[in-house]
Amino acid sequence: MIGRVLVVDDEPHVRLSYRVALETEGYEVVEASSGKSALGQLIDRRFGLAILDVRMPEMDGLELLARMRENKIAVPVVIVTAYSDVPHAVKAMKLGAIDFLQKPLRPEELRTLVADVFKRHAPVIELSEENFAAHITAARRALNLQAFAKARVHLVKAMELNPESVEAFNLAGVLAELLQDYDKARKYYGQAIKIDKHYEPAQQNMRRVFEVHNFGSTDEPLSLGEE
Repeated sequence: MIGRVLVVDDEPHVRLSYRVALETEGYEVVEASSGKSALGQLIDRRFGLAILDVRMPEMDGLELLARMRENKIAVPVVIVTAYSDVPHAVKAMKLGAIDFLQKPLRPEELRTLVADVFKRHAPVIELSEENFAAHITAARRALNLQAFAKARVHLVKAMELNPESVEAFNLAGVLAELLQDYDKARKYYGQAIKIDKHYEPAQQNMRRVFEVHNFGSTDEPLSLGEE
């Protein structure tokens, strides 16, 4: 068994589809039909990842995530949203959840993201000054843990190694957004889109920022080293 995943959704057929997609890859899948049930599972057992649906009755996914953080449960979280859940995505990011899947989702998308999260939070990450991929992984992990200064260090290193990395600029936008510098976040997302207009994470992030916040100038992206 390569990892235990908690799937939290009030719809049985959704939980079943996630189970089928993940168990074929060797994951142990535990289901919870409500936020209350999920919180009990998280307190009693160890998980490598929790997949939370935003829209659930009684305790929704964001309330569950907040309760997890209140109880010092630092399990990585993937949030499943609909396009209309933009404000929820902002709140989830502030609670350390930076990984999102939009409905309807494909099994391969789910498997790819779950594998990435488990790799990111492995006990040991091989890291060297020249390892771009490891710096990106470490930056994502630091963002999950809300270790923003550490995330900045790794993103600076990643950008030095690959100044045209769409992923690095997108993550720099996430970092700026979490630090409530929304104008800088827009600039980084814009640079990511300029590099690759088909990079959907940056497109989604840009749509969210424009929907939630107002902006002034349209300057070029700032250096991550600037305050």
